[in-house]
Amino acid sequence: QVHLVESGGGLVQPGGSLRLSCAASGAKIEPYTVAWYRQAPGKQRELVAFITSLAAGLRTNYANSAKGRFTISRDNAKNTVYLQMNSLKPEDTAAYYCNAPAPENKSLWAWGQGTQVTVSS
Repeated sequence: QVHLVESGGGLVQPGGSLRLSCAASGAKIEPYTVAWYRQAPGKQRELVAFITSLAAGLRTNYANSAKGRFTISRDNAKNTVYLQMNSLKPEDTAAYYCNAPAPENKSLWAWGQGTQVTVSS
């Protein structure tokens, strides 16, 4: 069973940057597509970005709200996936989570505790 630990969140001013980390343990996540999600208070969890496995070409995809500002990457040696977030906006405020997408909007693994990102002046 994969155990996920997200970190790197915090309070940042609009226009600032953060780098989130998703460290996995219990199994290698290299074969899997991994995604970052976020959930703001009172809203549904939404997918922000995903990255495929090396075998699938390390393809990335972003939600429209993240395009041009966020970059997802992975370090298979560290069993970790990252989300570099630049030009942050107040509407990016949310708890951020990572997981492997599964059909029917499900996820493969148990959710971690997430990391809180707050963008405010």
